[in-house]
Amino acid sequence: MSSRENPSGICKNIPNLISSFVDTFVDYSVSGIFLPQDPSPQNDILQTRFDKPERLVAVGDLHGDLDKSREAFKIAGLIDSSDRWTGGSTMVVQVGDVLDRGGEELKILYFLEKLKREAERAGGKVLTMNGNHEIMNIEGDFRYVTKTGLEEFQVWADWYCLGNKMKTLCSGLDKPKDPYEGIPMSFPRMRADCFDGIRARIAALRPEGPISKRFLTKNQTVAVVGDSVFVHGGLLAEHIEYGLERINEEVRGWINGLKGGRYAPVYCRGGNSVVWLRKFSEEMAHKCDCAALEHALSTIPGVKRMIMGHTIQDAGINGVCNDKAIRIDVGMSKGCADGLPEVLEIRRDLGVRILTSNPLYKENPYSHLAPDSKTGLGLLVPVPKQVEVKA
Repeated sequence: MSSRENPSGICKNIPNLISSFVDTFVDYSVSGIFLPQDPSPQNDILQTRFDKPERLVAVGDLHGDLDKSREAFKIAGLIDSSDRWTGGSTMVVQVGDVLDRGGEELKILYFLEKLKREAERAGGKVLTMNGNHEIMNIEGDFRYVTKTGLEEFQVWADWYCLGNKMKTLCSGLDKPKDPYEGIPMSFPRMRADCFDGIRARIAALRPEGPISKRFLTKNQTVAVVGDSVFVHGGLLAEHIEYGLERINEEVRGWINGLKGGRYAPVYCRGGNSVVWLRKFSEEMAHKCDCAALEHALSTIPGVKRMIMGHTIQDAGINGVCNDKAIRIDVGMSKGCADGLPEVLEIRRDLGVRILTSNPLYKENPYSHLAPDSKTGLGLLVPVPKQVEVKA
């Protein structure tokens, strides 16, 4: 029998090509993006420490707002009008909380993945991190999910399941795992019209879920870049003593479904955890525990500042404790405070400064260290207070 008469025979010879085509079809249907080939090798160990680059840009919480995410990258000159990477050798750290409060969470995950691959080819790097909202969603805690967020994941699930059905037509491919396996059809105290979206979200984001495994296992939970340590909430000396590499590997293993069950490791849960801590991000500088901060920093050789998100800073990016803690969550998402996008830039030649879209700085979009400011880094012109959102 010829291959024309037996199309399944063709599939047996090229199963990986067929599978790749189906995955690309699903990706584009969900995100509108054709992901370039990933140039980076698949490492078994997640890197925790990085040399200081010539230019480092830190981006705060994005919370499901794709337009604001794009704007944040544009004010730093990292992408063009077509969302293509233009940052050259720049290194970017996004400190987590892509998920919740908005309806374009998956689109942002794809957007960041595309930039990771493009940056790698240009000699740059994009690091993404776990925030408390990533941890919550992997655990199945959907308190901050929006209706449009549920709908986006339901659309993903429909395309993903269609892709799996396409793969089953090819006898050369293994039968895909049912993403809904073990997930109930209904949920007490939940509206019936939300059941499908909740099921899709659980399927995608639970440990070993297709979205968690594909995107979130690449996230660092803590990263040291030159003389800065990045974390979503904050680090205490006890976390550092436990081991930064150990934290990254254990969280990654949990997301991969290798250990830990439904719930994250203990250092990712509770008010003093690495993704929930607010000791250094209280808006009133005198409420920040500078002694605990200095103790933590002193245990990481060569590090002189901690950069974090998590707690919205109504007045924009700022520093406390003699700028040893820099807080970069400006609540830019429309689902939070609808704040003006700002990013932190650290350059070898110019030091630390803020890049802002604030119209007060239209002529000079840079805000430098305020030499006489008791609270350190901050916009030198007051910014009107906005709606406060704490999580």
